[in-house]
Amino acid sequence: MAPTPICIRVPATTANLGPGFDCLGLALDLWNETTFTLEGEGIRVRAKGEGSGLLQTDERNLVARAALRLFQAVGAPLPDGLTIQAENRIPLGVGMGSSAAAIVTGLMGANAMLNNPVSAEHLLRLASAMDGHPDNAAAAMHGGLTISTNLGEGALALRLGVPALNVVIVVPAIHLPTQVARAALPREVPLSDAVFNISRTAFVIEALRSGDLTLLGKVMEDRLHQPYRLKLIPGGEEAIDAAHRAGAAAAALSGAGPSIVAFATGEATQEIAQAMTQAFEAANIPSRSLMLKLSERGAYFVS
Repeated sequence: MAPTPICIRVPATTANLGPGFDCLGLALDLWNETTFTLEGEGIRVRAKGEGSGLLQTDERNLVARAALRLFQAVGAPLPDGLTIQAENRIPLGVGMGSSAAAIVTGLMGANAMLNNPVSAEHLLRLASAMDGHPDNAAAAMHGGLTISTNLGEGALALRLGVPALNVVIVVPAIHLPTQVARAALPREVPLSDAVFNISRTAFVIEALRSGDLTLLGKVMEDRLHQPYRLKLIPGGEEAIDAAHRAGAAAAALSGAGPSIVAFATGEATQEIAQAMTQAFEAANIPSRSLMLKLSERGAYFVS
C-alpha cells in the first residue's frame, strides 16, 4: 500500500445542461479537498464545510463506501485505521454533483493508496454504478465538458475542452432528493420531444465547446425532464425567466435541481444572481448564489 497521506481535489459539476439529459456534464471551479491517512483503528471520517454535522463519520460515509468498494473490487484487504479528512465546498443534494464528487474522491483515493491498479475507465464504471449514471462522475474525473453513456460493458465518456465561461448557480433552500426528481419523470415521451432534445443537445455541445453564448441561448431548452421537475421547485420557472431578463444567455436546472444554473458574460453575473434570488424570495424560498467559472481540470492529487 502506498505511503500516506494522499490528498485529492475533486470539482463540483453541473449536468444535463438543458436537453442533454443524463449524458452531458460540466466541471465547475469549486472543489472538495480530501486527505486519506492510515492511523489508529477502524474507519473515521472528519468533514468540515458543507454538510459538516450531517454526514456519516464512519464506513457509512459515501467517500468511505467508495474507497471500500475499490478495495473490494481489486481483492485487497480492507484498510484498518483509514482516516478521511474532508474540506467540503460543494453544497450537498442540490444538483451540483456532491454525490459524484464523494464517490470519485473515495475511488481515486483508495486507488492511489494501492498504487493505482485500476484504470481511469474502470474507475468511471465503478463510479457510474454507484451514482446511477456517469454524467457527473465523468465531468468530476476528467474536467471540461463530458459526453457520457452506459454501454453493455460499462460507462463510456468523451471529454471536450471548454473556455472559462462564467456561470451563476442559485441554490434554493428546497429539499429535493434525486429519487423524488426522477420519480416525477414520465415513463414514455412523445417522439417529437425526443427529436427536440436530440437536435438541441448537439448544438449545446458545440456552443459550450466554442464558447458561443449566443448559440447556447438558442438551444438550451428541454422537454424530457425540466417541465416535470420545475413543478417541484417553487420559484424555479420564475428564476429561469428572471435570469434571462437580467442578461443570462441561457439558464436551466443544474442536474436534477433544485439549483438553477445560468451562463453569462462577467459583467452581468451579479445582476443575474440577484434577479434569480429575488424570484425565489417572491415564492417565499430563501436561496444563495455562487458565481463560478467552468473548470478545464478534473480531479487531481495535491502533492
